[in-house]
Amino acid sequence: MTPFRLGLTGSIGMGKSTTAAMFAELGIPVWDADATVHRLYAAGGLAAQTIGAIFPQAVDETGAVSRPALRAIIAADPTALDRINALVHPLVAADRAAFLDSAQADIVLLDLPLLFETGAETLCDAVVVVTAPPDVQRARVLARGTMTETDLAAILARQMPDAQKRARADYVIRTTTLDTARAAVKDVVSDIRRRIAASHA
Repeated sequence: MTPFRLGLTGSIGMGKSTTAAMFAELGIPVWDADATVHRLYAAGGLAAQTIGAIFPQAVDETGAVSRPALRAIIAADPTALDRINALVHPLVAADRAAFLDSAQADIVLLDLPLLFETGAETLCDAVVVVTAPPDVQRARVLARGTMTETDLAAILARQMPDAQKRARADYVIRTTTLDTARAAVKDVVSDIRRRIAASHA
């Protein structure tokens, strides 16, 4: 049986990773786009090899892709980002396809930060969006200590606004508290299993 593909997305600081872990706790296999890219960029990863062949300066002494070096290359060359994406996207797609082929479950979760921005909703049977009030989002991101207000503004400018994502979602999970989010995750899984059962009735 082909598993039901649930897409998970949400803007930075909305609690997406925490929510994905809650689905995993319920036994739902999770494919994480960001983790896949990190693995491909690591020493020996397929993306590290292909990017290194075109941009040798992007790879550090360990053989891994250096993100600061990559950012410098993209800043200096307007065509670099498209060329890198053309190399990396097929590798990510192949990894996702292998995950879906091997999944032994009625539901799988595809964790895709830029789901709507890249048109990936077409891969999914339903989409769940995580959300939190703007002040909570901002506080979470700045508490990481890795970003400034300017960095956050730049990222938000590249992401679809939260209200638009919520409007396009099949399910919305509010992550203001862990208990609220965990209860909503259980409700989503129960509802999807009802949908699956109804489709086979």
